[in-house]
Amino acid sequence: MTAIETIKDNVRICMFDLYGTVVDIQAGLTRAVTPYLKAKGWAGEPARLVTWWRRAHFENSMIDALLHRTHLPYREVGRISLSYTLERAGVRHTQDEVRKLVAEIERLQPFPDVVAALERLQRKFRLVILSNGDPDMLEAIKPHLGIAFDRLISVAEAGSFKPHAATYRKAAEIMAARPEEILFVANHAFDCVGAKAAGMRAAFVDRRKRPFGDWPYQPDLVVGDFWELANRVG
Repeated sequence: MTAIETIKDNVRICMFDLYGTVVDIQAGLTRAVTPYLKAKGWAGEPARLVTWWRRAHFENSMIDALLHRTHLPYREVGRISLSYTLERAGVRHTQDEVRKLVAEIERLQPFPDVVAALERLQRKFRLVILSNGDPDMLEAIKPHLGIAFDRLISVAEAGSFKPHAATYRKAAEIMAARPEEILFVANHAFDCVGAKAAGMRAAFVDRRKRPFGDWPYQPDLVVGDFWELANRVG
């Protein structure tokens, strides 16, 4: 049996990463920071600063998960990460300014191919979000998603950031599903690796045309965008 046949026969839930997979975080945050940086007289490339910000956020999220202490909110990790990035870039800033920029994450828009493809997938699967975002951030972004998901789950339910195994297990528990009944869809290799290691099936959305890496936990499916995903499993 092929991977596609296995997915069609056994999967009943499509579970999605949100930031960078469903919504375009790079483009959205670049639009948000561009006028801010211009007003500050910063001569660099806004998109590059956003990349620095996102890398710092990922690193700080992993640090938080490895500390095994109280789970920091995604918003607070964002504040710490952007403040560090602006300081590194030599941009004078206030914490109020930083918080306003971090709040732009709550208004991100889906990639152009997402909504129509999800409407097709919704005929066959339950659609769920599993995000590192805080519960209130997920509530805030709902009106911008263009489609009603069956459930939006925050990793706060598990007390750790992805790719901690507890996040995927908790999401499966919430959905009353076995891990193998879930196809986890992400634009990030680390998220697919985490889902596969937790027993889920995984689809890697290779929007950026980057290698997945030689992990022992390979995705069941690699697609270029959501249309291809819908065409192959919908």
